[in-house]
Amino acid sequence: MKIAGRTFIVSGGASGLGRACVESICQKGGNAAVLDLNDDLGAELVQKMGPSVKFWNTDVLSTESIRAAVGGTMEWAGETGKPVGGVIPAAGVSSPATMLDRHKNPLSLEGYDFVMNVNVRGTIDLVRQCLVHMSQVDPVEDGERGVVIMVASSAAFDGQKGQVSYSASKGAVTAMTLPMARDLARYGIRVCTIAPSLFDSGMTSLMSDKVRKSLQGAMEFPLRAGQPPEFASLAVQCIENVMLNGTVLRLDGAMRMPSKM
Repeated sequence: MKIAGRTFIVSGGASGLGRACVESICQKGGNAAVLDLNDDLGAELVQKMGPSVKFWNTDVLSTESIRAAVGGTMEWAGETGKPVGGVIPAAGVSSPATMLDRHKNPLSLEGYDFVMNVNVRGTIDLVRQCLVHMSQVDPVEDGERGVVIMVASSAAFDGQKGQVSYSASKGAVTAMTLPMARDLARYGIRVCTIAPSLFDSGMTSLMSDKVRKSLQGAMEFPLRAGQPPEFASLAVQCIENVMLNGTVLRLDGAMRMPSKM
């Protein structure tokens, strides 16, 4: 699918990996609807990218908030003549906690539910609402109508100590990829998931220098964290390459996370 002349919906699009995707989409002639809670970063992105970006303050934990943003995006797509071509649910959180803490208190279900609700429920809720509209656009070559690009993590495969909640959420995203692609094949909608390892983002910026240095020991090549534009480059390929479907793509430079840092 060509990006030019299409509108793409990106949650968590005001910063980090989502923002990089937004910028790449706009650079290739597409429009991007940014769904995020950070008004300041959203406004900054709109100012930087111009009329090809529109921002909606959106809480992915709220079905109504998502519905309002998706509905607004469809109206915008109609006004610009750029139909929706895909959705990238990049909003995500992590809340490290072990199954038993040092005082032998069990894992907080409140914290577990928060991570699962943002990373899994928030993903599926946004995707399902976008699909209603995406399935109705006119197909292009090969009968294609659109693409879903979900965001997992290397933690889905080699989660570290304290990552039970995060690994469970990203493992769920990877597990949804193939059945979702099979569900949507009849509509000409593809599904891919990208599973990055350590990338520079708002989430990883909170790491201490000690933790970051310890992770370098698990790196193969290159010996550095991934950069958001490198993630966006793969997202662009997922949009443009029609043969990418029903697959989870590890983006990790052969890095395998150690048990603990």
